[in-house]
Formats: sequence, C-alpha cells, structure tokens
Amino acid sequence: EAVPPHKPGLVKMAAAEPGRFFCTAGRGLEPFLAREVRARLGATEVDCVSGKVFFRAAAGPGELRKLRSGERLFLLLKKHSPLPVSGSRGKMLHEIKSLVVEEPKYWLDIISVWKKLHGHKEKTDDVSQENKLALKRKSEEETDTASKRQKTEQVRTVVSEECQMEAGERCVARERMNGQERWTESKTSSEIASKGSGENSASNEKLSFSFRVSCRCSGAIAKILTSQEIGRAIGVALVKQCGWRADLRDPDIEIFVHLNDIHSVVGIPLFRLPLANREYIKTAGLRSTVAWAMASLAEISAGALVLDPMCGLGTILLEAAKEWPEACYWGADISNSQLEGADENIRTAGLMDKIELLKASVKALPLPSESFDSVISDIPFGKKFKISNDAQLLPDILQEMERVLRVGGTIVLLLSRDLRKCMDGLTKCAGSDSSEATADGNSEAAPAKAPSVDRNSSSLAHGVGESFLSSRHFRSLVPDGVYAVSLGKTDAFIHKYRKVSAAGNW
Repeated sequence: EAVPPHKPGLVKMAAAEPGRFFCTAGRGLEPFLAREVRARLGATEVDCVSGKVFFRAAAGPGELRKLRSGERLFLLLKKHSPLPVSGSRGKMLHEIKSLVVEEPKYWLDIISVWKKLHGHKEKTDDVSQENKLALKRKSEEETDTASKRQKTEQVRTVVSEECQMEAGERCVARERMNGQERWTESKTSSEIASKGSGENSASNEKLSFSFRVSCRCSGAIAKILTSQEIGRAIGVALVKQCGWRADLRDPDIEIFVHLNDIHSVVGIPLFRLPLANREYIKTAGLRSTVAWAMASLAEISAGALVLDPMCGLGTILLEAAKEWPEACYWGADISNSQLEGADENIRTAGLMDKIELLKASVKALPLPSESFDSVISDIPFGKKFKISNDAQLLPDILQEMERVLRVGGTIVLLLSRDLRKCMDGLTKCAGSDSSEATADGNSEAAPAKAPSVDRNSSSLAHGVGESFLSSRHFRSLVPDGVYAVSLGKTDAFIHKYRKVSAAGNW
C-alpha cells in the first residue's frame, strides 16, 4: 500500500498553537485525506502517519466540517516522540501525566482557543444531530484496533480503544479473563469525582468545567499499562490540578490521548460526532469516506454524466452529487429493496433533481454506448450482498461498463482481493501492469504486488474460469492506479481505469 512520505522526525508542537489539527482516517485513506486538506483548506505542514493526518490550516468550523475523507477531527495540543518504556509502572504513569497535566493557565489558554473554534452552540447542535442520526458504522480505527490490542497476557485487562461516550450511552470497558471477553461498566467517573471533589475548587472557579479522558494505547506501552489505567491517572491529576468535574456522559470537553510506538499525541475533538456521519444519508451502505474517495478519483467535471450500475443504497452517488453538484448522476440496480433505499436516501439528501434511478441488470444496461464520462461502482463481495460466480460474471459486467463509457472516461471500482486478481487478468495488456498509486496520482506509483488469495474463498481461486478470463482482455481500459483500503474486517482495493479507445478491442 503506497502512502505519501512523511517527515522522518516527530516534532514537538507548541501546546496552544491555533490552527494546528489532526484528523483520523480509515486505513488506506490517509493519502486521500492529505490531498483533501491541501485542496479544500489550503493546509500546510501536512504529515501522514498510519490512521492520522496532521496539518496546519486557517479554517473555521464550517470549513473543517466539509472534510469528507476523515473520521474524527481534533485540535492538536501536543505531538511528541514515543514515551520511554521502563519496567516501572509508576514511573511511566508519571511521565504520561506530565505529558498532559499543566498549570491551570495553560488550560485556560487551550480552552480559549478551543471555544473560538468550537463555539458554545456546538454541544446542542451535535446532540440534536445525534438524536436524528444513529452511528451507522464504527470508524476504521475503532474496528481495526479493538481486535489487535494486548494479546500478550491472558489475565491482562484490555479496554476499548476509546471510552467514547455520546449522549445517553454507557461507558464500557472490555476485559479479557482466561481467554474470555466481557463488557463491564467503567466507574472511572465516580472514582475521579470522589478522589478530587473539593480539591483546589476555590482557587479554580474559572475552570469549573466538565471533562472526560479518552485514551488509546498500543505497542510496547500497552504491554505494561492499559488505556483505562492511563485515562484514570490523567483524570485524577486534572481534577486535582484544575478543579474540573469528570463527566463521562456529556462533558464540556474531551481530552484525547493516543500513545503508541510512533508518537504521543494529545488533542481535543472539535465535533462530538465523526465527520464520516453524514446527516444527508438516512440508510448507510458503503462507508461514506470510501465512497467519497472513489468519487474523487473519477475526475468529475461540470456537465459530466456519471453512472453507478450497481448502486445499492446510492452512497457513491450521494457523495459525488454533494461534492460535484454540476454533474448528472444515474444509478442502476437489479434489487427493488436497494432501489427503494437509494430513493429514500436521495430524497433525504434533497438530490432528486441530480440523481436518476432505474432498475436494470449490470450485464444488460438499457443505456446508449459511449454515453457516460465516468462509471463508479462497488462490486458486491460482502456477506450480505455478493455477486454469485464472480469470476465468470466479472467479464460481462466490465464489458457493459466499457460499452457505456466514452473514450477518455474513467472507471473506478471497489474490489475484493479475489476480484482484484480477476480484474488484473482481464485488463492486462502487453507491457503494462496495474500499479499501486498514491491519492495524488503522482509518479511515486510502484508496481502492485498481488496479495495472497484464500484458496477457499472464490471460484477463481479454484481455477474455475481462468482460461475463459485470459481470453477476454479489455485492452481499451488502461489501469491508472490501485489503492488499498480497509472496510473494517475486510480489505478492499479501489481500481481506476481510463478508456483509451473504442470498446470491442478484446
């Protein structure tokens, strides 16, 4: 997987420096987010690491909310090199508390900057949105990290990567006891409150403020301390130092601490809900950030005709139409239930005049040849929706896409590992191979290594149809980049192709 190069050294950032942010991203979407913050916000000092993009930008909440490829956005307080790991738990907790706990004047300055960006209306606005909008899918960070953390000791407590409490939810922690996992309610809030109540309250009336600490730790430090232990220690120290009130359910401010082998980061979320939660999508299908990334590769321009021939609930079309409203969009699907869901989403988003739907098979589209400028589609391969006999059907699907696409147009597809191998065989031409590319589409692209294929996962892996596929090369479609992304527990690949000649040259 190719990502933009980042700075070799991690630089300590000024604590209360305005305009310095970081945004989390699903695995593989970091280069898309880096490109987006540069283009949308004019960001500088952009630095990509796994799961995060750091940047500086002179932007207000309205502009920052428009980011489409990120998950959660934070005001960056501190960014240090990894904390030293020692055998002394007490010493390590002291080092961690020193990273976060500062004099009350420091936090007054931080809160002043945060309030200018955040605004007092933010909590009310986000709670209102929260009541309307159920969280449709966990962020890639949450899904990926929870399954990997702290497997070294059977009796070690393992907490969820973030104890994120939105309105009305309970704070829960996951424990591993003798190989068994269970969820228990965290009493961190009451413990902090009882230990710190009354201390320094008179001298810190101006900081009478509710807060919670969300801690994530991984790597070497996670083998010694749990996220819950670190979060509790920081919380107790902040209560004693600043006189704040701990509130896990509905705090005025959340302090996010992430410690791993790459860096130590402290930040404050700017918005209560993830950026990936779209208020205009009533029923979620494909992850919105991935759908936006796919649309961003399609080179959509004003007046263009864009087709998703397997549109499902229409997430790709919605993301594209919201971002590039001057184009016209068509969606097709064979499923009545999927089309009904897509129609409901389109009405919720107010895009009835931008997106047309029709019931049709992707193998026989009732559309003129060479009539669309872009074709974007998520080829179904999940447990809920999957094309049967995928290896044999893919040539027919690709043939129809190629037929309706104009010369010079682009095809952007989301493929599983097995479908990716099949697609490479179909589009391979003499002297050309598909290539991994960065989201900037620059010359840093490198040859893609075909991932290993589960021999039990598809008909293609068993050799069915391989000779059939090799006889049908779509030489009019030139590969123009492959982007590995994560869909939670499933890896996928965004493939981009450009049509360089009329269809039928296969």
